[in-house]
Amino acid sequence: MSFGSVLGPLAAFALIVALIPAALWLLKRTPLGGAGAVGVMRVVAALPLAPNQRLVTVEVGSGDDRRWLVLGVSAAGIHTLHTLPPQAERTVATSTPLPLFAQLLKRQRGATESATNAATNAATNAATNATTNAATDPGQTHAR
Repeated sequence: MSFGSVLGPLAAFALIVALIPAALWLLKRTPLGGAGAVGVMRVVAALPLAPNQRLVTVEVGSGDDRRWLVLGVSAAGIHTLHTLPPQAERTVATSTPLPLFAQLLKRQRGATESATNAATNAATNAATNATTNAATDPGQTHAR
């Protein structure tokens, strides 16, 4: 075999391998590949009920044809539980940002340390007072 007779099929193979990702990229961006369905369906809310069960509210359609579907999703399948007209989106008032986990942890540690310090100070003060009372009045016993 000569090098020229192997080069043709090898070049054809390389071209086919190079065209596969290009075809997948093109398919992903055409309506045939599902790109035309952007904005037609979205998950509004999801509520897990058990490891394999959840309630999902999905908005389908566009314009006047929009509907909300309340779906029961389980291992046995997906069942439509209720159909609603689209609801107004609730906006969450974020006038004060929610504290980060690190800030909550620091605040909790500070509260725990304050309580521990207060208990330690109270015990120390009680011991100091008892020692002071015993030192100033050695003949008197405080038995009750």
